[in-house]
Amino acid sequence: MELNLSKPLAFFDLETTGINVTKDRIVEISILKINPDNSKESYTRKINPTIPIPEFVSKIHGIWDKDVENEPTFADLAAEIRDFFADADIAGYNSDRFDVPLLVEEFMRTEVDFEIEKRKTIDVQTIFHKMEQRTLSAAYKFYCDKELENAHSAEADTNATFEVLKSQLDKYDNLENDIDFLSEFTIQGGKSVDFAKRIVRNDKDQIVFNFGKHKGVPLETVFDKEPSYYSWMLNGDFPAYTKKVLRDLFAEYKEKKRKSEEITEDKLNMLKNKFKK
Repeated sequence: MELNLSKPLAFFDLETTGINVTKDRIVEISILKINPDNSKESYTRKINPTIPIPEFVSKIHGIWDKDVENEPTFADLAAEIRDFFADADIAGYNSDRFDVPLLVEEFMRTEVDFEIEKRKTIDVQTIFHKMEQRTLSAAYKFYCDKELENAHSAEADTNATFEVLKSQLDKYDNLENDIDFLSEFTIQGGKSVDFAKRIVRNDKDQIVFNFGKHKGVPLETVFDKEPSYYSWMLNGDFPAYTKKVLRDLFAEYKEKKRKSEEITEDKLNMLKNKFKK
């Protein structure tokens, strides 16, 4: 089944120095962009992470320090990568929990705006886990009846993920060939406001913290009762994108509070004028 697209959908995969979203870096990126007419464009680049690649990580993906020492950095390629994605929505395997957050972190270290908020994201692993509970190699064998050669190569994993999603749409009648549906279907654990899922929307559509001592508590309540928690998060070891979301929400909270205080002051002035009469 071909994908039903109204705008491009970019499948991508990263090879990195590790799995810490805030500290690790990209060493290779591969993107397979599917256009609404189902034509394809591909982009694969090795990247100098500017930090050493641990030996045990290199043994997994096969990329060593010497392979990337003369490659451009992410900052060098940021505009080029953004332009290749263009306005595409995004898909990947385990992408919502790892690849997308790490990619956003890399962009936030540059002056290039990736505008992740304007894109739908689809995590093919989530569809697979909801339906079958397996890994990418097993998913490729299960859905496509093929062995995944060169697993942990960004390009091989990217192409396999694209083929798996098409086969999933063929296999499951309850999966709609629609990007909005698939993006919603792959969301787990409530509606995430940031990719690290530190801030989410609850069943009442309230924005709440999703960790620590204030888990489940609306942000505005915490801002009122413990404003130092906001400062602690901004200075803590949280992803840059989480901090950006937190700053934006705090600014909205302050503006709402300012307007509320103005209304209260106006009402008090009206009452004072009334009693003067």
